[in-house]
Formats: sequence, structure tokens, C-alpha cells
Amino acid sequence: MVRSQFIVVSDDQALIQKAQAFGQMHGVQVQVQSPEQFGTEMADVVSLVPGHGAVTTNGEGAKVLPFPGPSADSRRGVATINQLESVAIENAIAAFKGNLTEAAKALGIGRATLYRKVKQYNIDPSMARKKKAA
Repeated sequence: MVRSQFIVVSDDQALIQKAQAFGQMHGVQVQVQSPEQFGTEMADVVSLVPGHGAVTTNGEGAKVLPFPGPSADSRRGVATINQLESVAIENAIAAFKGNLTEAAKALGIGRATLYRKVKQYNIDPSMARKKKAA
């Protein structure tokens, strides 16, 4: 049997009330602790920071899952869709040594679309062709 529990560590009463309402609505047990209580009761738990894996606590098999995503104060490490797309296009062009028709086929887009995106992202396919000649 799986039992879900939602632990809220806060002194903000408005946030606590919202969390309790969420828990009741979704049938999840909500446990509220102050930051001081959490610090003493959960001393064996690794701090909840993005990037940490699940941590087993005090031998009972309970797990603390990391809070997903970047920290609230920054967006480092998160690429935009345009950045990812331009890297994928550059990689495909390099893999096909500057042949845009083959790169477009590999990417699953039309040749005209690839030409438009090459222009949009200021990618120079001739660099891949020069590497081929060298």
C-alpha cells in the first residue's frame, strides 16, 4: 500500500492553509513543520536542492524526493527551446558535413524549413563543409 505524505516546512500561515486545502482535495496527508522543527527532526535528510536523487531516511524506507527544476532565484542550466533547436540543427549539419538536404531529412523537417532556421539562427553551414575538405 502506498501512502503519500506532503510535508510543508514554513512559518507562512497563508501557505500552510493552501497546502492543507490541496492535501484535502487530493487525499494526501499534510504534515506541517516550522523550519526549526524540520531542522531537528529531519537532521539525517540531505537538504532539498535540485539535482539530488531520492534519499532513504532513517532505515524506514521513506524517501525524500528532490524538488524539480532550477532554484527559485535563478534559471541557470535551463536552455530555451530556440537554443536546443539551434544546437540540434548545428549537430545535424556537422554530421552530414554541410549537406543541408540530408540534415533536414535527419531532423524530420523540410529542406526549406531548415534553410529558414539556418538563417534565423545565423548558422554557417559552410564551416561544416570546410571541415570536410580539411
